[in-house]
Amino acid sequence: MACMIPTADDKFDWEGDSLLKYPQRDLILYEMHVRGFTQHESSRTEFPGTYLGVVEKLGHLKELGVNCIELMPCHEFNELEYYDYNSVFGDYKVNFWGYSTVNYFSPMTRYSSAGTLNCGHDAINEFKLLVREAHKRGIEVFMDVVFNHTAEGNERGPILSFKGVDNSVYYMLAPKGEFYNYSGCGNTFNCNHPVVRQFILDCLRYWVIEMHVDGFRFDLASIMTRSSSLWDAVNVFGSPIEGDLVTTGTPLGSPPLIEMMSNDPILRDVKLIAEAWDAGGLYQVGMFPHWHIWSEWNGKYRDIVRQFIKGTDGFSGAFAECLCGSPGLYQEGGRKPWNSINFVCAHDGFTLADLVTYNEKHNLANGEDNNDGENHNNSWNCGQEGELASISVKKLRKRQMRNFFLCLMVSQGVPMIHMGDEYGHTKGGNNNTYCHDNYINYFWWDKKEESSSDFFRFCRLMTKFRHQLAVNVSPLA
Repeated sequence: MACMIPTADDKFDWEGDSLLKYPQRDLILYEMHVRGFTQHESSRTEFPGTYLGVVEKLGHLKELGVNCIELMPCHEFNELEYYDYNSVFGDYKVNFWGYSTVNYFSPMTRYSSAGTLNCGHDAINEFKLLVREAHKRGIEVFMDVVFNHTAEGNERGPILSFKGVDNSVYYMLAPKGEFYNYSGCGNTFNCNHPVVRQFILDCLRYWVIEMHVDGFRFDLASIMTRSSSLWDAVNVFGSPIEGDLVTTGTPLGSPPLIEMMSNDPILRDVKLIAEAWDAGGLYQVGMFPHWHIWSEWNGKYRDIVRQFIKGTDGFSGAFAECLCGSPGLYQEGGRKPWNSINFVCAHDGFTLADLVTYNEKHNLANGEDNNDGENHNNSWNCGQEGELASISVKKLRKRQMRNFFLCLMVSQGVPMIHMGDEYGHTKGGNNNTYCHDNYINYFWWDKKEESSSDFFRFCRLMTKFRHQLAVNVSPLA
């Protein structure tokens, strides 16, 4: 257990570092996978696929013009969770994305230069080094965190930690012991139980105080608004029951965890971003309990912009709202345009290049008979399915990619770029690459550097234009 929870090394030299505390209105986010960013051989880094590898490539982010990186899960997770031979690639399926936490207080050890050696001390120091060096270059660091479920699966899953400590406290349980599954991953973390919410608060404070993290994006955050087990039996929160019958998992208007995070003296000074939905059907985009602090991944922005740019009739008015910061979602609730995190693509779904290349998902390599991943992508292949296409179709695709990126940069709100979209990375139409530790998820540095490709230059000029334009400084904002 000591190797899983290494003691902090107080000898690390922060060199006077502190949180950057940029106004949120000025941010341009970049969603990044630590291993995927430099694991490809074309990165030519000394420590590919690691925190140090990211440090070596921070210059690329400055060149692109982003001032905040959102790191996909860096808590310790079980990479072998889906371990199985993959005949398509001739390798093994793994948990590549990392949305299945094992230890919330440990940075992913296999992202360090020493791997699992040295009981994780190198992982702590190298994560700190990444944050410090990013801050030196004017780049904030956010973490994508997963408090909606853990790696312990359902009632038949492994006992790794919380189940063995107190199963009924840490998970939402039905009367006969079955696990509620609002996460779609087998279990649901009992976030609004007083013990669990204190654990979450302690964890987040640790990453801010000890690791100097500037903000958090919460995966399937709507689960954190659901009532805990036994809410309807015992008023454990010291506040009145909401409604006549509040049962396990009922959405709460004022969830205790979200309220405490919003008023916490440490956490209220960092950025808090909700993925405002879950796998249980709760969709709260524009309605997430916010205390005027929280922002949201604006999934409606993504869907509307995709529909409009591919030419679907009837979306002109909705598209105009997207350009103006989605006031119908945020202004009426007392928030600002920059409480909307605008994105066209993210890790979950098509890349920007695939969005204009495929009408259908192509996920056979995942081993689930193409049944996994989103079926409704609002994509358009510009006339031919797949990368092999006529010159005219390829020209149209490039124009559409520019249209999407231009829209993202001139819209009020906070834009988020997905890693690799700045050079046109393709995953071959696979929109759910959670299990591939190979080239399909790696950043291809040689593609970015190809002289024949000018899309990166366009993206760089557009981010510069956005900074100069001060999009969020206007009467509407």
